[in-house]
Amino acid sequence: METPSASLDNMSSIEDIFTQCRTARAFSERAVEDAVLLRLYDLLKMGPTSGNCMPGRFAFVKTQEGREKIRPALSAGNVELAMSAPVLAIVGYDPMFFDKLSILNPTPGLRDWFAADVGLSDETAFRNGTLQGAYLILAARMLGLAVLPMSGFDALTVEEECLRQQGWRVNFLVALGYPEQDAEEHLPPRAPRLEFKEACLWL
Repeated sequence: METPSASLDNMSSIEDIFTQCRTARAFSERAVEDAVLLRLYDLLKMGPTSGNCMPGRFAFVKTQEGREKIRPALSAGNVELAMSAPVLAIVGYDPMFFDKLSILNPTPGLRDWFAADVGLSDETAFRNGTLQGAYLILAARMLGLAVLPMSGFDALTVEEECLRQQGWRVNFLVALGYPEQDAEEHLPPRAPRLEFKEACLWL
């Protein structure tokens, strides 16, 4: 049997994704096409979640009206970057994710198990929604987008202004766009990372 190719379209190498890509500090004025965001979701949705529960939910803010809804929620240091990004992705999760389990994982009684235990369902939704947010970051880099995750914002404001109708909760924000030309030349040196012996155990 032929081994599937590791490449997808014109995506960067695994080495580039983890060692060469940097957190964006500026974006070009080039728009991010809807087709790219559709492809982005098609990639991230294939990442594993426990029991295939898929609680992650994503809102892609592209309009000025949408940005203005979020502006009051942003910490001062994030306003300029968030407002200048062609796309601001709200990475969230659905606390009622278990209502989709009849489609995603029709194990008998699974939906009722989560529905009866709020602590378990909230923990599952947040953990797996965070995983899906990480898949978004990696998939965006693979598609050639510059990525800036953000955690400096008021969650209640974002939920009230953008997610209330769906009942979704927000986890973090991700500014997306195409890299500004020569952007890496203006970046500070990469911050240190912990070595294996500092962060890992052999058991």
